Amino acid sequence: MRKQTLALLTCAALTLPVSSFAEEVEHYEGKESATLKEAVANFSEYNKKLEEVLSGELDAEAMDEIHQLTYTLENALGKINEEFDGLAVTLEEIHLASESADTEGVASNGKAYLETSRTVIE
Repeated sequence: MRKQTLALLTCAALTLPVSSFAEEVEHYEGKESATLKEAVANFSEYNKKLEEVLSGELDAEAMDEIHQLTYTLENALGKINEEFDGLAVTLEEIHLASESADTEGVASNGKAYLETSRTVIE
């Protein structure tokens, strides 16, 4: 029984990816994106940085830099997605209000919609 257990453990260890035995990966906080405006600025800035690193040799140093950049990009994209989910709801409110000729609903939701959407594009 002991030999079978040892054999099973050996087989299991051999099927693990090599990366399982590598040093533990360091994690970073990334730059925060508290507002949509901040998220768009961070997204733009860090995409440029990523593009620059990707244009060179992807050696160990570049991979570490890319790893660090992705934390800020993930934070920014998360905030953008969160805000745009809300923007879709606001747009639907405008749509529904326009169907029922609700001028007050169109005006108030329209203002909120444009304020948020113009953070990303004019």
